[in-house]
Amino acid sequence: MEIKYNENNLVPVIVQDCDTKAVLMLAYADKEALSLTIDTGFAHYYSRSRNKMWKKGEESGHTQEIVKILKDCDSDTLLYQVRQKGAPCHTGYDSCFYRTIEGEIIGKKIFDPEKVYSGSEKD
Repeated sequence: MEIKYNENNLVPVIVQDCDTKAVLMLAYADKEALSLTIDTGFAHYYSRSRNKMWKKGEESGHTQEIVKILKDCDSDTLLYQVRQKGAPCHTGYDSCFYRTIEGEIIGKKIFDPEKVYSGSEKD
């Protein structure tokens, strides 16, 4: 399996709901995160802000079960098709793409992050 990682040894991952085909989020994976994703069947990513690997939902319980992993024509971007449990976005919305470029909120809020995280790190 050839994956072309960027200069930081990361590959972008687009995350899509397997049933609705809605785009849920964009994240990054390093080799360890991709390997754990494949081995466990649950999405793992590399946090550029925290400089560490994390399992989606490890704090919130809002996990992403992997259905299929695809790579693009250049092998430098991945698509995870997932079964989303709960909300994919740490802000509580049904997608990280919940607002227009003008700032209009178009997404549905699923949970209150203050109640879920209560001081914990966000996933």
